[in-house]
Amino acid sequence: VQLQASGGGLVEAGSSMRLSCVAAGHSFSTYAVDWFRQAPGKEREFVAGMNWSGDTKYYRDSVKGRFTISKDNAKNTVYLEMNSLKPEDTAVYYCAASANAAGYVSFTPTNFETWGQGTLVTVSS
Repeated sequence: VQLQASGGGLVEAGSSMRLSCVAAGHSFSTYAVDWFRQAPGKEREFVAGMNWSGDTKYYRDSVKGRFTISKDNAKNTVYLEMNSLKPEDTAVYYCAASANAAGYVSFTPTNFETWGQGTLVTVSS
């Protein structure tokens, strides 16, 4: 499977943005999918994730209540809806898929076999 992330850009604090991750070559329905982000000079960190069925979702504490991960199997797309954006959300956001760990949500980047190219989100204060 190949992943294509999109939807990033420059917004003001308090704004909303929706990131998309489209899968080509295979259905998302059998993959766990996470969103990670990496700010300049920092390590890549887990943001949100869901297992293959979508019935288990986790979020990092700093985005709980503001971000929502979802997927549309018909469109083979996973979304990250981001509301009330803060300057500290500024980062390159990556989607990642795992077939090997599809049954649960993993917080570890090394568990994911396939990565999108990343999309930059910049939140101005």
